Amino acid sequence: MTTATLTEAPVRAARRPALDWRLRFGVLSLIWGFSFLLIKVGTEGYAPFQVTLGRLVFGTLVLAAAMAVKRERLPRGVRTWGHLAVAGFLLNALPFSLFAYAELTIPSTLAGICNATSPLWGMVLSLVALSEDRPTRVRVAGLGLGFLGVLTVLGAWQGFSGLDGRGTAMALLASLSYPVGWIYVRRTLAGVGYSHISLTGAQLLLATLQLEVVTALFTGVPTHVDLLPLLAVAALGALGTGLAVLLQYGLVAEVGPTTAQMVTYFIPVIATGAGVALLGESLSWSTPVGAVVVLAGAALTQIRRRVRPEGWGPGDRR
Repeated sequence: MTTATLTEAPVRAARRPALDWRLRFGVLSLIWGFSFLLIKVGTEGYAPFQVTLGRLVFGTLVLAAAMAVKRERLPRGVRTWGHLAVAGFLLNALPFSLFAYAELTIPSTLAGICNATSPLWGMVLSLVALSEDRPTRVRVAGLGLGFLGVLTVLGAWQGFSGLDGRGTAMALLASLSYPVGWIYVRRTLAGVGYSHISLTGAQLLLATLQLEVVTALFTGVPTHVDLLPLLAVAALGALGTGLAVLLQYGLVAEVGPTTAQMVTYFIPVIATGAGVALLGESLSWSTPVGAVVVLAGAALTQIRRRVRPEGWGPGDRR
């Protein structure tokens, strides 16, 4: 769930794509699962803000190309652009930067597992901010189980020894930023009348402009170009932030948001496998066990009474 955007909407009738939705679901899971590895590689050659800026630039270019092909226009209205600027900060600029800084000191495997806590944070916040989202015993139990899993991943019984607290806090804060942004979007951009691609293209554009300012203020110009980290950043943006959004749109339209969001539960598994196999990151027993508990708790928090979908709402996760 490394790319969060405006993605949940009523399912619309559309031509069935040539590629089966299960294959596209698998590709999306791989793209987002490998994103944490790409962040780690990118930060080996560039500053975190530079990695985030590059990611947003490449992602925005993909959305711009999709908008050109579909002949979509950017939304209009000062109020809409103001809300999109806040959404771009909460759903892209802030969490992307926090994950990049976090992975300077924590493994990509831990970052991927922290990302899976977004549904847990989302439930807590929705109970406060969304009056129609009522708690149930199952969801409350899932919340408690999920945070028990977090403590297991972090090795709480060992006093969190060997854990970088600052990096872990940044990763958890990044995961918290997603549901804050989702709730903001749900309350401010529901029913604005623009397509998903148009709104998300504008959102990424504004997030890119925000990072350009921040990067110019706090980061110097790279003195040399590291090819492998540059390729990682390009893949992170074009695939993990651009193509992934388009894939998710198609999945939501074809199989509905509930099924499409199941990708969330595959991301930490893939991120952990990639980090261990390709980066040689260590893995203690508590990490996979805790991750399973986190995912089980997150799944329980998503069980709710059936309601008719209304307009825009939280999408991935992402």
